[in-house]
Amino acid sequence: MNTQDSQLLADGSPPARPRDLLRRLEELEIRASTMHHPPVFTVEEAKALRGQIGGCHTKNLFLRNKKGAMWLVVCPEDRSIDLKSLATQLGAGRFSFCSADRLMKYLGVIPGAVSPLAIMNDTGRKVRVVLDRALLSAEALNFHPLDNAMTTAIHPGDFVRFLEAELHPPNLLRLD
Repeated sequence: MNTQDSQLLADGSPPARPRDLLRRLEELEIRASTMHHPPVFTVEEAKALRGQIGGCHTKNLFLRNKKGAMWLVVCPEDRSIDLKSLATQLGAGRFSFCSADRLMKYLGVIPGAVSPLAIMNDTGRKVRVVLDRALLSAEALNFHPLDNAMTTAIHPGDFVRFLEAELHPPNLLRLD
């Protein structure tokens, strides 16, 4: 596989860019605010750089089971997730983390930019979204808008509406 092919989605199209995502949010009449910052690759790096960005910051885990089924698990950044327990709760078997190639193929982002907003790239609806119910009570949710040098804040209700509009209704679970 050449480098150009590795940058394409499973359907053969190029992944959406941040401007495409922000345009989609506008189409859905979803208000969002986006801040630019140096690229971050981990929750710890994001904590050090974010300063006074309010709202809930998230951890996003892109997981698969032995059969290749995929889940994107979204929870508050400080939440510890027991993958074995979660896999049992979802009837998934055993979880492992997805590779960078799979991340690009289905969500169109690189490691460090994993975001539930990237679900817009999963046109084949292969990825299931799991949200921690605690997210719904936040004032705002913060995600990378397909680029880890930016953070977009969105209201939880609007975020769920976005997922539903992208034909990825979330599975709401208590992940504590």
